[in-house]
Amino acid sequence: MQREAPPSAENGEAADSRQDQKEEREQEWEQELERSLKSRTVEVSAGGFHGRMVSLWELLFSKYVSEAKRQELLGKVRARSLELDELARLLSVLVQEAVQRSSTVKFTGLRRQVTASDLLDSGIIDKDTLADLVQGSKTVQEVTEMASVKRYLDGTGCIAGVLVPSKTDPAKMEKMTIYQAMWKGILRQGTALVLLEAQAATGFLVDPLANKKLSVDEAVSCGLVGSELHEKLLSAERAVTGYTDPYTGDQISLFQAMQKDLIVKEHGVRLLEAQIATGGIIDPVHSHRLPVEVAYRRGYFDQEMNQILCDPSDDTKGFFDPNTHENLTYMQLLRRCVPDPDTGLYFLKVFRK
Repeated sequence: MQREAPPSAENGEAADSRQDQKEEREQEWEQELERSLKSRTVEVSAGGFHGRMVSLWELLFSKYVSEAKRQELLGKVRARSLELDELARLLSVLVQEAVQRSSTVKFTGLRRQVTASDLLDSGIIDKDTLADLVQGSKTVQEVTEMASVKRYLDGTGCIAGVLVPSKTDPAKMEKMTIYQAMWKGILRQGTALVLLEAQAATGFLVDPLANKKLSVDEAVSCGLVGSELHEKLLSAERAVTGYTDPYTGDQISLFQAMQKDLIVKEHGVRLLEAQIATGGIIDPVHSHRLPVEVAYRRGYFDQEMNQILCDPSDDTKGFFDPNTHENLTYMQLLRRCVPDPDTGLYFLKVFRK
C-alpha cells in the first residue's frame, strides 16, 4: 500500500502565502471602509451635534449607538447588503430617536429629575445601558438598582443617628437622632452640629427613627432639628443645591465656592470629604454624584484637594469620636458605625459617661 507523500514545503509556503494575501485584502478592505465612513458626512441636529456635518464613522461610534447595533450595521456594510446612503439615513433616524428617548427617560436625582442622557455624559451608565433604556429592554427601576448607578443617585449612606445603652436596661441599645443626643447631653453641641452638617451636605437630613430623608426646611418644620440650627444647616445644604456665584449669578459646586472664598476652607474640606465618603462629589447643577474623573473634568475637584483628602492631617480630620476623643475623617468615623438590620442606616454607638 502506497503512502501519500507528505505535503511539500512549497505547498505549505503557497498556502501561507494565500492566507497572507487574504488577510492583506481584508485589511485593505477594512481600511477602505473606514476611509469611506470618515469621508461620508451627514447633517445631524440632535444631541450634541447641533446641526453640524458629522461623519458616519463618528455617528457609529457615538454614545447613541450601542456596540451590538454598531456591529450589526457594519456587518451589513461589509456584506454589501447595506449601501452608505441607506446607512446614513438609518444612523440619522437612530440618533434622532435615541436623543429624544434618552431625554424623556428620567431618574430621581437629589433634588430634581435626571435624564438618562445626563447619566451617560457623567459616566454613570454606558452606551449599552442607554440603548437598553431607550429600546425598553431595561426599566428605570432596574437601572437605578444597579450598584454602580445607585451610589451616584442615592449615595452609600451617611451617619444617620446614634445608639446609646438604655438607662432601664444597659444591655439594650436605644436609637436616637443626632439632635436628640445633643439635647440629652450625649453628644457635644459642636460634635452634633458637624454630623448634621455632613447629613445636609450629602443629600438630606435623616430621621433614623422613621427612616425618612428630609430637606433642611422640612426637618426644621417637623422638629427633627431645632430652628437655632436652621441657617447653619441651610449653608451646608448648599453643597447639594449649589452656591450662587456673586459675580455671575451661576450655580456653582462646593469646591468652586471654596476656590472663590465663599466658604471657609476647613469647613468646605469637611463637607467635601463627607460627600466623597458617601458615594461621590455632588454636582449641584445636575443633582447627582459624580465619578472622581468626571468631577475633575467639570472643575468640581482637583489634584491638590485630592491629595489633602487622601493624606489627611489633623487640620482636615473634622469629625470627633465621642468615645475615644479622637479627631477623625468622616470615612474613619463612618467605619466605626453599625448598620441597622432593618433599614440599613448607619448608627454611631455612643457609650454614656
